[in-house]
Amino acid sequence: MDGDGGPGPEPVTAAGPSPAPELPPEADPDVEPLPRGGFRCRLCQVAAANRPSLAEHLRGKKHQRLQSLRAERRAQEQRSLFVSGFARGTAAEELAAYFGAFGEVVAVVMDKEKGAYAIVELREAASRERALAQPQHALAGRSLRVRPREQKDFARPSPGRGAHREPLGAGQLERALCQANDVDAQMEQLVGLLELSEGERRLRHLLVALFQEVFSEFFPSCSVLPFGSSVNGFDAHGCDLDLLLDLEPTKSLQSSARGSPGAEESILSDIDLASASPPELLELVAAVLRRCVPGVRRVHAVPTARRPVVKFSHKQSGLAGDISVDNRLALHNTRFLRLCGEADERVRPLGYAVRLWAKQQGLAGNPAGGGPLLTNYALTLLVLFFLQTRSPPVLPAVAQLRELAGDEDRVVVAGWDCSFPRDAALLEPSANSESPSSLLAEFFRVFGDFDFSGQVLSLREGRALPLPEAGELFKQGSLNLQDPFELSHNVAANVTEKTAARLGHCCRAAAKYCRSLQYRCKSTKGRGWGLARLFQPGAVEPGAGAASFLISIPVPAPWCPEEPGGGFKEICAGIAFVLRDVLRCSCTPGKPPKQLGAPRAGQSLPQDPVGGKEPPGDTAGVEEEPLQPPTASKRPQPDGTDGAAPPRAKRPRVNGPEQEEEEDEEEEEVVASWSCTVWHHVWTGRRRLRRQLLHGASPEEPEEGGDSLELEQKVSEAIVQHEGAARPPEPLLRFEASARLAGGGRREPRVLLRLTPSPAPGPLFRDFFHFLQAFLPPALRRRLGWGPGAAPQS
Repeated sequence: MDGDGGPGPEPVTAAGPSPAPELPPEADPDVEPLPRGGFRCRLCQVAAANRPSLAEHLRGKKHQRLQSLRAERRAQEQRSLFVSGFARGTAAEELAAYFGAFGEVVAVVMDKEKGAYAIVELREAASRERALAQPQHALAGRSLRVRPREQKDFARPSPGRGAHREPLGAGQLERALCQANDVDAQMEQLVGLLELSEGERRLRHLLVALFQEVFSEFFPSCSVLPFGSSVNGFDAHGCDLDLLLDLEPTKSLQSSARGSPGAEESILSDIDLASASPPELLELVAAVLRRCVPGVRRVHAVPTARRPVVKFSHKQSGLAGDISVDNRLALHNTRFLRLCGEADERVRPLGYAVRLWAKQQGLAGNPAGGGPLLTNYALTLLVLFFLQTRSPPVLPAVAQLRELAGDEDRVVVAGWDCSFPRDAALLEPSANSESPSSLLAEFFRVFGDFDFSGQVLSLREGRALPLPEAGELFKQGSLNLQDPFELSHNVAANVTEKTAARLGHCCRAAAKYCRSLQYRCKSTKGRGWGLARLFQPGAVEPGAGAASFLISIPVPAPWCPEEPGGGFKEICAGIAFVLRDVLRCSCTPGKPPKQLGAPRAGQSLPQDPVGGKEPPGDTAGVEEEPLQPPTASKRPQPDGTDGAAPPRAKRPRVNGPEQEEEEDEEEEEVVASWSCTVWHHVWTGRRRLRRQLLHGASPEEPEEGGDSLELEQKVSEAIVQHEGAARPPEPLLRFEASARLAGGGRREPRVLLRLTPSPAPGPLFRDFFHFLQAFLPPALRRRLGWGPGAAPQS
């Protein structure tokens, strides 16, 4: 029609159907809403603050390119076959020739490492359907198992250089944090420095997809689901890859799978999944990992663990992980942590800061599994419990979350109620306005004096419960932290009384440091401040810097160390005895570190008056100075004053935190200094060797007499003999040490033992320092007879 018959709607409608109305940008299936009106593109992993920004992103080249790439990948999957069962060494050309009978073959991708399977891509989807319609396939006398290629989520390509970040060293982390303007900025920066990069996330996603593809071949309809650190919102460089292999759908399909062609060669033909024991299932999973997953090595089953797993490592990615077959509760714990991290922007910075602090203080981190230290999961729950108990609370209790759960969120796993909303947008914003730095300081204050063993930290109720309310099945210990869903599980059941006491001590020291200007104010002299200094082990004591570590030793009042000859010589001799005779370190006279208020001439470490032989070769060619009375280094009092006069007021600060630090140092007095070398790992395995020496390797018997320093000497000797009696060519560690008396009239006297490693401190020195921090004070008390009913040794 040419439209000359007059105006009307007919000519317009005759031209064709009207265009579909344009959908709003938030209706795109790749878009998800964020709290406070924002949006996130799941495809590009980009956040948009409002609708105009979102619409601009969706029209952009990056989004359009990824959409096109995803469509191409999905079409490729629709044309591909997963083929296995062929003989080892079969060439890709042989498979291409066989499947060429069904249609043109575009590519054949072989499993290069073990040759257990291949992906055959055809030109047309109809060709794939013809191949699948044929009931049996055989090549070179062997039955082939032919199935559709596994459909998997689209993983966007790596952005290229910079996608994979190398973990920062301790010095790099400190320098990066010191560049921030305040502690809040440091905490936000810490998350970006420690969390997984996009390249690392993509690598893990690809590895999970590989496991899914392989396991689906042997366990039809199974699911490989990641949980734990990789996906709970508190990920960090090097964290393990925890996976759940869900075999429930496979169990229901097993009977039909046995009747299918080629079942006689199936791995399922020898085992009934429904009746198999956990160890049998683990061995089956381990067999699939060893035989069929490229790059996987060091596979071994651990059926005795609380949640039995198969551990593995992946050669190409360097990742370690484990696979469990019965741990669905972990999926809900993971979603709960993600919900908490999304509910308030302060949760993740606080969690990362506490976890790194605990690791640096030797309270967390079990590289070999087990042990008496706190896990990252336990530390994260401590942070969440703390945020639940603030006034007003930052996070709601799990019981309150259960009331907000909809019908689709109602879940019961193994008899435990795991109901809570999955969308953080359903939660009311917190009325708490505390800054992240204030919350961190309050965390240390709260747990510094917390009764860990006398009550239960319940995230379900959001409060501390009396022990009887935890239930009979709850395993009580030195630290009682209840799992938010599996209420009979004490997440910190492995923590010993010693570790719990150290946690309280370290929290008190950190809380004291967080009240100082060094925590709140940026250093004007380039020194460590804020989180950078908090993360240094022992560095929260007055006078410690980034390169020195302090051990504080309280001095009992009866010893009166400030009076002439009242204890300085004995204390220093006791320290020398523990280092030299008990721990087999080499000690030679040295100069004290250059400090404000230190004496002009250093005094050497005095000999032990009790006697104690020097290990051979420790001081060869070195003549030790005779014992002299300690020289005071305090500011002299004006003429005409006596000891009863009130102390002089402090000078006004001129440089903030640095001036406060220097005034603290002026109250210290140098007692002795020396240079030390450590030749053997005398801090490892002591408990086991002590039990063997006491009770003939029977750990069940009580440790009578276990406080004898003679026994500790024998333990060190056993370690030396185990490593080889001959001294190694190079020592393990070198450090300078100095002992000072601090405190004076304002507070109880104490000895500060300062250790300065050379070169810069590494993980080995930190392990030694954490051991010495716990070992030296009680050993010194035993040596000098400090304690109830103990008499000083002569």
